[in-house]
Amino acid sequence: MLKNRFEIISLLVLIEFVFCSFSDNKSINRKSVVERHNVISEKLNVKSPAQVGNGEFAFGVDITGLQTFVSFNTMSHWGWHSFPLPKGKRVEDFRGVTLDTHGRMIRYDIPDKEQPELSSWLAENPHCFNLGRIGFLLLKSDGTKATAEDLKNEHQEVDMWNGTIYSYFVLEGKPVTVKTACHPSVDAIGVSVKSDLIKKGQIKIFLDFPYADSKQFADHVGDFNQPSAHSSIIETQNDNSAIISRKMDDTKYFVSLNWNSKALLLSGDTISSKHRFYLDPLQTNEISFTCTFSQEKKSQPFLTAAEIFAENKKAWPEFWESGAAIDLSQSKDKRWRELERRIILSQYLMKVNEAGSYPSQESGLVNNGWSGRFHFEMIWWHDVHYALWNRWSLFDKCLHVYKDFLPTSIQRASEQGYKGARWPKCTANFDREWPNPIHALLIWQQPHPIYFAELDYRLHPGRETLEKWRDVVFNTAEFMANYAYYEKTNDHYILGPPMYIVSENTKPEITYNPGFELGYWRFGLRTAQMWKERLKLSRDQKWDDVLKKLSPLPQVDGVYITHENIDSMWTKFTFEHPALIGTFGMLPGDGVDTLCFRRTLDKVISTWNFNHTWGWDFPMLAMAAARTNNPELAIDMLLHSSPNFQFDEHGLATGGPFPYFPSNGALLTAVAMMAAGWDGSKGGAPGFPKNGMWVVKYENFIKMP
Repeated sequence: MLKNRFEIISLLVLIEFVFCSFSDNKSINRKSVVERHNVISEKLNVKSPAQVGNGEFAFGVDITGLQTFVSFNTMSHWGWHSFPLPKGKRVEDFRGVTLDTHGRMIRYDIPDKEQPELSSWLAENPHCFNLGRIGFLLLKSDGTKATAEDLKNEHQEVDMWNGTIYSYFVLEGKPVTVKTACHPSVDAIGVSVKSDLIKKGQIKIFLDFPYADSKQFADHVGDFNQPSAHSSIIETQNDNSAIISRKMDDTKYFVSLNWNSKALLLSGDTISSKHRFYLDPLQTNEISFTCTFSQEKKSQPFLTAAEIFAENKKAWPEFWESGAAIDLSQSKDKRWRELERRIILSQYLMKVNEAGSYPSQESGLVNNGWSGRFHFEMIWWHDVHYALWNRWSLFDKCLHVYKDFLPTSIQRASEQGYKGARWPKCTANFDREWPNPIHALLIWQQPHPIYFAELDYRLHPGRETLEKWRDVVFNTAEFMANYAYYEKTNDHYILGPPMYIVSENTKPEITYNPGFELGYWRFGLRTAQMWKERLKLSRDQKWDDVLKKLSPLPQVDGVYITHENIDSMWTKFTFEHPALIGTFGMLPGDGVDTLCFRRTLDKVISTWNFNHTWGWDFPMLAMAAARTNNPELAIDMLLHSSPNFQFDEHGLATGGPFPYFPSNGALLTAVAMMAAGWDGSKGGAPGFPKNGMWVVKYENFIKMP
């Protein structure tokens, strides 16, 4: 029971801080907001798939509702494959490269010129693979295969509220309707097909399985030209179901099929088609089927399409009704619709591609960018929005990587002569760094887990959260303090060299004291000390010493610069990430002089080459504009015309390897911050213009640090 006025005021402040919502949480018709942005397509798009998925697994389709004419991909977070090691080589034999680091020779995971085969293998393996292609075999009345040009009146709608794709087309005057969905917790699709062409024998369903490949950034994953390198065997089969076992080198998985009416499952009978199977319906105008992918062999009963449709129709509205929402439709600025479209489509895509048991790679589950491996430094842009949109559980699913990878990160730091934990840069669920100079020397991912822990604590204050993150936070801070190098002559600590900074476009052997990393080091160590105090522990004296003596954010002529010894920055280095802006936008401004920062932001806007940068840079600039009371610029950044920040018909974004999901995640993060505000901001929607052109209805966001 609340006993006094102070407790009542404190509770009201906490409510406002955490939820930042209208008092009537039914003030936004969420279904209406989502449905006005359903994706309507009326022609084949060979670059951009429509998708269904559950965050762990996703299935991309073309205009037919399957993968008929375009070999879009079926991807998961668990599907990993490795080619055999070069003969006589072992992973543990990799030596790496040693570099002089302030007088110490330190080994880094950099490709060894004397071990080219092993270095190359480690870069390529493991890699994600395409679980299989599912499409229609469409035949014309003369028995020849139909092409995409033979289809008429194509119409496809992605119903995002229900997570279902409805496809329609006409072949030789006969309509075909297709319904496609994914189970919310099982890696399975359900499909329903209706057409008179089925009974005529002009529609069959095919499954085709490729061998794995290690190509990066290819639209279509898998090698369909190595039939002898893998196996696809029907293990069990009856009148309405079958299990196909798949084997590629040491990788095994299973594909379970179930169908609801009479049909034959036919397997390829030639060497070139031995991995292709056909589901051939018999005497029916309608067939529904499911296809389930799993690492383990599933037993009966199989899922039916009706069950998948029912579960999917329940789960997606629950997602949309959870967490935060925003409605811009009453705005006078005509750009509101495009911004809201990007917001809605980004939420859908992130839930489909990036709500699984591991952090996602930059291209999600669409294709195989970076061999399918996630980047530790990019977890921020992929997932922080889930916290600010009050959907913490979707972020929390993958955060176990910090606890899981803590022992190897402590080992990495120890082998390099540091205390604490040094987090890797690019890995996956196998917890092994990809040898690469940038991966080995990048440091801006190090404070991330402290930031994530603080978000968790804001949503779930209490001892349980403190204990959950305790070892990760303290070992992270210990490394950060130990990594900072003390220069006795100047009585201050510096960061680097050697190091790669956020922009990755400077010489690592001479680069030191980058502004973003200095600001983030301050935030991380300051926050770690707060955790010491919350746990009733003494402050760490070394951390305080580093905080006190850490070099200031570098500036020249009244503006910040990327790093301390950069030469001709404003003529030679106005490309790649303008990370010096992240210190007061993405981050809350530790060590920042706001007047200097405003001048710096103005100079970046006027000089930067925005056609040679990355997608998440524009939301980062929007957040900086919001914190410096320039909301008009914030909107302009979220709708920038750069080819590196475009969102196609399905919401798939540019900004790096296509698609580039950090663009989507960063957009959602910036919108949340602009709506709910940040520590110390005042009023509603402080990041949106107050010029009468924007009306922002929002609910259930949380404030940003």
